[in-house]
Amino acid sequence: MTTMAAILKRKPTALISVPPEARIREVVVVLAEKRIGAVVVQSPNSDLLGILSERDVVRSLAANGTATLEMEASQLMTRAPTTATPSTTVFEAENLMTDGRFRHLPIVDGGKLVGVVSIGDVVKSLIETQTHEVRSLREYVNGSA
Repeated sequence: MTTMAAILKRKPTALISVPPEARIREVVVVLAEKRIGAVVVQSPNSDLLGILSERDVVRSLAANGTATLEMEASQLMTRAPTTATPSTTVFEAENLMTDGRFRHLPIVDGGKLVGVVSIGDVVKSLIETQTHEVRSLREYVNGSA
């Protein structure tokens, strides 16, 4: 069974984060430059404070207009987001993300943030697993196994 640890091994090691006082205009630049949908908000001690997604920004723009751009990340972030561990399976992660209606899952090991997995990462892993299983079953049925 594929775990979050296996997914994180395939991803770039750099964790993209912003401080809680970062202005939303700065966060938007990070999201665009890195081509990502969310950033983690971390304290100076690297503690996970929250997560801030494109959706959070868009919802605030709809409610507050351009004043959103001068807000701080701490004002829009989801505080105490749902997290998983490196041993969390892709099926467990999929359920957490589907039930919670979010697309980015911080991975925490021993209280330390070690990465973020997106729904795209989870879906890709599930498809790879299913493709392998189908191929194995076909080989078995055809007698090539």
